[in-house]
Amino acid sequence: MSAVEIRPATVEDVPLILGFIKKLAEYEKLLHEVVATEELLTESLFGAKPYAEVIIASARVTPESELKPAGMALFFHNFSTFLGSPGLYLEDLFVDIEFRGKGIGKKLLTQLAVIAKERSCKRYEWVCLDWNKPSREFYESLGAKPQSQWIIHRVEGKSLDDLATL
Repeated sequence: MSAVEIRPATVEDVPLILGFIKKLAEYEKLLHEVVATEELLTESLFGAKPYAEVIIASARVTPESELKPAGMALFFHNFSTFLGSPGLYLEDLFVDIEFRGKGIGKKLLTQLAVIAKERSCKRYEWVCLDWNKPSREFYESLGAKPQSQWIIHRVEGKSLDDLATL
């Protein structure tokens, strides 16, 4: 697919971003966990202190058609104490079903690598659900290496509330 455009998201893209998030959650069988709203995303992505960024890919369904939103990548910075440098963390990568298999995911991942290099990041990482073999194989084909020695720990909801009061 030659006509793919990637651009930074704007506040006008918030409904589109939320739509992509819901489609991703549906694919991952986690739609019931989505509590994000347009208001929350507007504040978190474009408010006084943005916590994450989004890039949007647009493509043509056919060579004659108009560009149509095809996918997104939502990311933010982290920091490696061992490297003493910032890193880039990809939270969500989503390509709409009609555009899958056309290189759009690769273009989004490549653009994030460019952003990471421009920002002097020494790492670029993400997680993938263990059952998602096609995505894991795709990531590995691009040079990503699974980090099986690290186990993610999460505190959320009541556990987060309880921990904050210890």
